Amino acid sequence: MAKFHSRSGSTNPYENPSIARWLDSSEGVPEWPAPAESDAERAGRGRVRVFLNQQFDWLGVVLPGFVLAVVLAGAGGWLADWISRQVLHHGKSPISPILLAIVLGLVVRNLIGLPAVYENGVRLCVRHVLRFGIAILGLRLSVVQLGGIGVLAVPVVIVCIATALLAVMWINRVMGLPRRLGGLIAVGTGICGISAIVATAPVIEADEDETSYAVACITIFGLIAMLTYPFLAPWLFGADNTQQVGMFLGTAIHDTSQVSGAGLMYDQQHGGVAAGGVTALDAALVTKLFRNLCMAAVIPLMAIIYHRSQHNAGRRGRLKWTEVMPIFVIGFVAMAVVSSIADVTGNRPFGLVSRQAWDGLRDGLIDMAKWCLAVSMAGVGLGTSFVKIKGLGWKPFCVGLAAAVLVGVMSFALIKALSSWMMV
Repeated sequence: MAKFHSRSGSTNPYENPSIARWLDSSEGVPEWPAPAESDAERAGRGRVRVFLNQQFDWLGVVLPGFVLAVVLAGAGGWLADWISRQVLHHGKSPISPILLAIVLGLVVRNLIGLPAVYENGVRLCVRHVLRFGIAILGLRLSVVQLGGIGVLAVPVVIVCIATALLAVMWINRVMGLPRRLGGLIAVGTGICGISAIVATAPVIEADEDETSYAVACITIFGLIAMLTYPFLAPWLFGADNTQQVGMFLGTAIHDTSQVSGAGLMYDQQHGGVAAGGVTALDAALVTKLFRNLCMAAVIPLMAIIYHRSQHNAGRRGRLKWTEVMPIFVIGFVAMAVVSSIADVTGNRPFGLVSRQAWDGLRDGLIDMAKWCLAVSMAGVGLGTSFVKIKGLGWKPFCVGLAAAVLVGVMSFALIKALSSWMMV
């Protein structure tokens, strides 16, 4: 019988332990193929092959979590349809597929647990898939619609941000919590949720515990608002005031992902289109993206306030332009510009395709963007741990609750007070 020789020439398993992995194979010969590459296989590759191998490796890292989120999003849609047809015998489901996708994600995370192998894929959904979907949704609007919603939202957004910054920091001081923690909760509530917290933390030199507490506050109260406001909005504003509902969702809910989910949930359940073809999701996204842009002014202001209060120059973290001007915001505006150009170029948009072909392409992209939002919402559920939130402590919890209530009440009051002037 021929002996198997390793590269080193040794047939002794004690000198070459890798031989032992074939001891339980047929006739003691090596099984083929080996599950992992050898050093010899990796050597001598060109740049293109190295790049392709890296992308293949990345795909293996993110695929489990991404597939899980896709499955939950699909299950949410199927379950909503099943409840409508088989249980309630109704044509339209009274429960949003987005809501069910979030709930399924929460169940998996908190009852079964999320193994580490899924984390990178879930993070991809919550961050990049969401932002890609939001950018593509700009195709639903023209530049005129975009500007019209933005102008109407300006006073509401500015007052809500000011309310969050001033009131939350005062409440935080009364509760005796660290000044930096109050600042993080304030910017997270007033501007754009977790993104604002992460961008602000280095410029005010917040430590990891303060950042984690602030993120937990924003997560729990933003999630509660996302799940409740779409159902309260028709009662607060009336079923016909779609744009007012969208502006409320865009100012009263914390994180961009949460605003997107709430707007889509409202549209799925109540429909309705405001003047000019604007839906609640459109108005919510434009309002929220304007809040995001306010990071460019608020975060440097927070740094100045903090360092002056400390009576030292300190180290002021430097922000990248992408942190105060998120790329997906630029993408959203760019898609609105593309849509506007296509609308004014007659029956042959861009002089390249027919109107029918362009409309079909745009509708397909918008449907894909909505699916991206559904997948990202399943990721939000998968990423929300009640155990982490439970360890928050009652004082930060109270500050976060006060922040959410104050901003929600202020948003509602302003929109109602200005509704006759805004005519929305």
